[in-house]
Parts: sequence; structure tokens; C-alpha cells
Amino acid sequence: MSDLRITKVTATIGARVSGVDLSRPLDDATVTALRDALNEHKTLLFDDVHLDDAGQQAFVRHFGEITGAHPTVPAVEGAPSVLPVDSGRGRAANNWHTDVTFVLNPPQATSLRSITIPPYGGETLIANSAAAYRDLPEPLRRLADTLWAEHTNDYDYAVPEEAIDEDEAARRAQFTSVKYRTVHPVVRVHPLTGERGLFIGGFAQRIVGLSKSESRKVLDLLQAYVTRPENVVRWRWEPNQLVLFDNRITQHYAIDNYDGLPRRLHRVTVAGDVPVGVDGKESYAIEGDASHYTSVAKVPAAA
Repeated sequence: MSDLRITKVTATIGARVSGVDLSRPLDDATVTALRDALNEHKTLLFDDVHLDDAGQQAFVRHFGEITGAHPTVPAVEGAPSVLPVDSGRGRAANNWHTDVTFVLNPPQATSLRSITIPPYGGETLIANSAAAYRDLPEPLRRLADTLWAEHTNDYDYAVPEEAIDEDEAARRAQFTSVKYRTVHPVVRVHPLTGERGLFIGGFAQRIVGLSKSESRKVLDLLQAYVTRPENVVRWRWEPNQLVLFDNRITQHYAIDNYDGLPRRLHRVTVAGDVPVGVDGKESYAIEGDASHYTSVAKVPAAA
């Protein structure tokens, strides 16, 4: 714990962590310090990380029970909690999203570990949705506080809708092999910090009570605050790096700017709680049971 250093990367989001060996079990004081840093900075960036899949899972378990790799997409062979984010498998994910928000309790945190990195491009953008909420003009904030949105995997951030070849069509069919529809608050209250953040992103497809076209206009308006450059950290991947971000209060985007060269990350996520809105009401599922993928995390009351 004495060598742990947390260094801010931007004023709004992101901190680089050094002085800790993630390949070793962490003591309680170090885990607490990392959790506090994650609450504050939303994204933690680790260099010189020498982990295999088992080591990544062991590190992530310090933050809670881990989920399966994905509700519908296959895991790495022999590692059922590790999702390959692989350019060769059609998963550029070049769309702003929060991971797996189409289920009732999306992951609370996501880790990404670099496996194969292109010689240029392939950065990951991560946005602070609490800062986005704070940026909203007061009338928009009051409106957002009252809204609920339906999230579904029928819209796939990883496989473009205009995909036409057989491989892409097969990947899309697999992603949507079980359809999920869940209603979440547009403004989510973070269970540990009490912060309010915009809980939208690519899987949010309709505002409850509005038409599809009306919904799109409202969601696009709110989303523009999430993706303001001041609220975003741009992470250029290098070998042996790991990023951990709070999936409850961020969005991310994998930039497709590497000419189709090999790019592969391994993702491990932490089971999350059921989101709660400003009015204290919880999210509710309309369609799809994800209990095979994740348990429901128990969290302390808001600070």
C-alpha cells in the first residue's frame, strides 16, 4: 500500500495507477484505495501489467463477483468469464455504450487488458457521465431526472446493422439469439457515491412514453453532453496494459482507425446492482432472463 500512487490523467476522468503489482493478492488497504480512486476518477489505467486470463480474473474479483463473459457471445475457450474483444470477430464497438445495459443489472465495473495492439490507432475513449449530467442546463437536468429508457440488445453496437456478409449476419444472429429488453432510469444514482449520471448509450433505444423518433432526438441531445471532449479520456493502448472503469457512470467507444489490423483485448466484468433512479425506483426487465450471466450485487447505501 505504501508505494501506491494515483496520478490524474485529465481534470474530469482517468487516473494512472503505479506502485502496485496486480499479479499478487492485494491487501484490504490497497483494494480500498483503488475502489476510492475508481469512485473519484471513474477510470484507472495500469501500465506494465503481466497477467494471463486467470490473473485478470483474480484481480477483478477484488471488486466483487465476476460475471460470465457475455449473455449471448462466446467466451475465451477455457475461461467462461473472459470475453475476447477481437477485431477479427467483428467487435470494433465503435459506438458509444455502457456495457450490457440491456440486462436488469449491468456490470458495475469493466476491465480491459491488451493482448494484440495495432501499430497505430485502436484507442479507447471513456466518458464521465456524471460530469455530463452536471453539465446539463437546469431545465434539461430536471427533465432527465424524470425519464426512463428502454435498453435492448436488438440494437447491436458491435455488429453494424448494415452488415451484409454471412459472417457478420451470423455474429448478429448470435448476439441477438436471446432478446433482452430492460427499462432503466435515464439518470442513475451511483450506489457508492450518490452521484447522478446519465445512464444511456447505444443500447438505449426508446424513452418510455415517447415515439421512436421523439426518443432519438432526446437521447441524442443528452448524449452530446456525455461525449464532450472535456468529459472524455482517450487511451492509446500499449502492450501489457489494463484499464478498469466504473460501468455504472461511464460510457466508452473503441475507435475504428487501424485499417482492419489485428486488435484484441480481453474483458472481465464485475457483477452489478440493479440501477436506481432519482425517485428511488429500480430498473425493471421486460424481456429476457440474464441470471445465467450475472448475479445481482449487494451494495451499501449511497454515501
